[in-house]
Amino acid sequence: MQIVPQPSPQASGTPGARPAGHPRGLYTLFLTEMWERFSYYGMRALLVLFMVDSVRGGLGMTDEVATAIYGLYTAAVYLAALPGGWVADRLLGAQRSVWYGGMVIAAGQFTLAFSQGATFYLGLVLVVLGTGLLKPNVSAIVGELYPEGGARRDAGFTIFYMGINLGAALGPLLSSALGEKLNWHYGFAAAGVGMVLGLVQFRWTARHLGQAGLHPGHGEGAAPKDWLLLAGLVGAIILATTLVWAGVIRVNPVSLARGTTYLIVGVALVYFTCAFLFFGLDQTEKKRVAVIAVLFVASAVFWSGFEQAGSSMNLFAERYTQRVLLSFVIPAGWFQSLGPVFIITLAPIMAALWLALARRNLDPSLPVKFAWGLVLLGVGFLVMAGAATVAATGRKAWPSWLILTFLIHSFGELCLSPVGLSSVTKLAPRRLVGQMMGIWFLATSLGNLIAGRVAGGVSAEAASQMSGRYLQIVFMTLGTGVLLLLLARPIKTLMRGVT
Repeated sequence: MQIVPQPSPQASGTPGARPAGHPRGLYTLFLTEMWERFSYYGMRALLVLFMVDSVRGGLGMTDEVATAIYGLYTAAVYLAALPGGWVADRLLGAQRSVWYGGMVIAAGQFTLAFSQGATFYLGLVLVVLGTGLLKPNVSAIVGELYPEGGARRDAGFTIFYMGINLGAALGPLLSSALGEKLNWHYGFAAAGVGMVLGLVQFRWTARHLGQAGLHPGHGEGAAPKDWLLLAGLVGAIILATTLVWAGVIRVNPVSLARGTTYLIVGVALVYFTCAFLFFGLDQTEKKRVAVIAVLFVASAVFWSGFEQAGSSMNLFAERYTQRVLLSFVIPAGWFQSLGPVFIITLAPIMAALWLALARRNLDPSLPVKFAWGLVLLGVGFLVMAGAATVAATGRKAWPSWLILTFLIHSFGELCLSPVGLSSVTKLAPRRLVGQMMGIWFLATSLGNLIAGRVAGGVSAEAASQMSGRYLQIVFMTLGTGVLLLLLARPIKTLMRGVT
């Protein structure tokens, strides 16, 4: 999960300042995002397990197909944020986009709860479309609540961020308990109920948001062609979904994931090439865009490993981890709550560490922080390779292997994710900030796609081969991290003048 930068100790205002110093609308958005993340991560904890299950009413897919679908789904969620932001800016405004997005998400979760065969894909499409409307725009409203900017705004985003992680921690606990213990569809229904609760409180308390996000950001208003474009897009999605549902079009998820990966890589290459050759950038701007291109690759590699949490690591927890505590069998999806819990716990510690290093002029540079994030991710998968070695002997691995992996990965996330978005806004030429932010989300989408494809290779093999597969991820992430460390000095030179 991506996180926002932590504020300095002064960000909360004067010592002893209370949360009452923030707009009341912040807590409306806190709860809306908490319930949306509860819904998203609760469903995500079940998704792969449901798809591979062939005993308790699941879809009975192979690991390769299930993880490919998982990668396509999570990648589509990030891609959908781009048109979702456009809809808010041009047509609906952020508040209505959040409201309608939440309704579409709830419809998708309940479709999954009652899915039979092809309706499963309809549920996934609805969740993707709804998340694309809600996710970027709820954050945009938070920013509008603080028109003065500054440290108070940073503190507001930190409170909002805690809502993200609180929902991400609670969702898997309830959905997995219901889905794995009783019935998969109960778990999906719980995710839908969570989104409904978020909608109810949003409607009751939306008055506290005032004018923030109430109207479209495009000053000239929506043109008829905008509505026609939206209608055409929605119609195309409905038509494609219907054709797949009816069996007229048969889609191979593995081939689709592979093709989409190549497409995203191609789009990124074309964009950066055009930026250097045709966008009229001066030499300083070209150097900074080159840094963004390097960080794009590093980010994609990071998320391709990090997002194993919901796929191959989820399957490892279900199949190869000792989950019996006294007479209670711990749901495999509960391990998905570890990351958010560690982030909430460790974020203040890491923020204090960076400040302490900065006071001694030892604060790591941007490429060094990225490199450490990748190195820590690789170390975490080294632990998973050890766990897979235990599983290869026919014994169940202790939960401590997974717990340690999630802990190390959380440290890695805190090194890389907080500075990612901030670095793009600083490095991008002012006239290209919006485009560069879109490209940055494209890196996250690419990472999720690769994660799904890698997970199929990890989990589809016999337990005896899993250790080698995880070591391949170790070499990929450690190699990229070490390369970034070696390039840290020239990258800093290219970034000269950026604060």
